[in-house]
Amino acid sequence: QVQLVESGGGVVQAGGSLRLSCAASGHVSGIDTMRWYRQAPGNQREVVATITKGGSTEYDDSVKGRFTISGDIGESRMYLQMNSLKPEDTAVYYCYAVWWGNPFWGRGTQVTVSP
Repeated sequence: QVQLVESGGGVVQAGGSLRLSCAASGHVSGIDTMRWYRQAPGNQREVVATITKGGSTEYDDSVKGRFTISGDIGESRMYLQMNSLKPEDTAVYYCYAVWWGNPFWGRGTQVTVSP
């Protein structure tokens, strides 16, 4: 089993930056992929960015060039640097990990971008 805890959310003006962190604990050696998801009110949860144990990264088109995912799955930590934030980035951001093929979720951290 794995536990995931996010931190770093908050309120920022449009154009500003935030850095989210996710710390994993438990039997973390079985994690091979981690992702950031987000869910805005009334919307479905959507993937924002992915990082694999090999270091490969992927981004949703809506955040390419503005967000950067980083971290070391072996160290059980993942980050999301969010720059040039827009009001439409407002959402609850969730840390997600695949552990021996099983999904695990954090509880989320709120990001609010004011106009």
